[in-house]
Amino acid sequence: MTSLPSLADYETYRAWRADTSRWLPAALDIAGSHGLACATPHVFDTGTNLVAALDARLILKIFPPMLRAQFVSERGALSVLHGQLSLPIPEIIAEGERDGWPYLIITRLEGVLGAEAWPSLPEEQKERVLAQIGETIAEVQRVPPGPLLGIEPRWEAFIRRQIAGCRARHQRLGLAPKFLDGLDELLHGAMELIPVNPPAVILTGEYIPENFLLASDGGAWRLAGLIDFGDAQTGFGEYDLLGPSAFMAAGRPRRVRSLFEGFGYSRADMNYALRRRLMALMLLHRASDPVGHICIEGWQEQADNLVQLQGLIWPD
Repeated sequence: MTSLPSLADYETYRAWRADTSRWLPAALDIAGSHGLACATPHVFDTGTNLVAALDARLILKIFPPMLRAQFVSERGALSVLHGQLSLPIPEIIAEGERDGWPYLIITRLEGVLGAEAWPSLPEEQKERVLAQIGETIAEVQRVPPGPLLGIEPRWEAFIRRQIAGCRARHQRLGLAPKFLDGLDELLHGAMELIPVNPPAVILTGEYIPENFLLASDGGAWRLAGLIDFGDAQTGFGEYDLLGPSAFMAAGRPRRVRSLFEGFGYSRADMNYALRRRLMALMLLHRASDPVGHICIEGWQEQADNLVQLQGLIWPD
């Protein structure tokens, strides 16, 4: 039986993970222990965990011990959402643990990764897909969270933790001083802006092109599947509008409107209070990095402060 190592920290893990020959034998051994033949595995280089396609039907996802929380979230979300959505998501075929490394064997969905297809979509199809993403977010949030309510940190603790580390994070990531200047005021009012005890809904935190699949029907692209639930938690529903807002809507009014109308918001809902709340949530997001993530060309020159920036990201 091929073993997986005990690694000191995440940086050590990242360096070890980069050499596929160090872990692929263990992955193949795990597959074999479940009676799954794997003649030509395909390793996915992106992402955080060890992920390999065993064949055209199945994927093995191995989580390092320091990221066990991602295993708990992924397993929980896939279990709770199974059979509840109109859009395909992976199905758990098997699970287990090897040397303290939990793993899942899940079905492989059909479609083209959003990150590959999205840039070349015609504008009207981008609007269509964003509407479908909004509809999917709303559909996921209508599913009762059940055991996912136990995932830590709970929403209020999560928001308080994010507020505490927010300024240091964005200084480190290079947010311009003109935006940092308004950060303290926004953070001071964040607990009033953001509901801390809302009706908790399922959040993935990552409705971004890397985590969905698209399919073309005679040249018309549509959302075809969701993948990667390792950051699933529960909390305030608007949190999940941030990924597509930053990575895909690009501050274009029709795209923004398509996303929000798909989610269930009308144009009347798109007021200053909503934009201010979304701006706070975007800066507090688990993966927040405006410099690297906001896909509006020249946005740092177009906005002089956070109020102008929120109007740029979510225009009328």
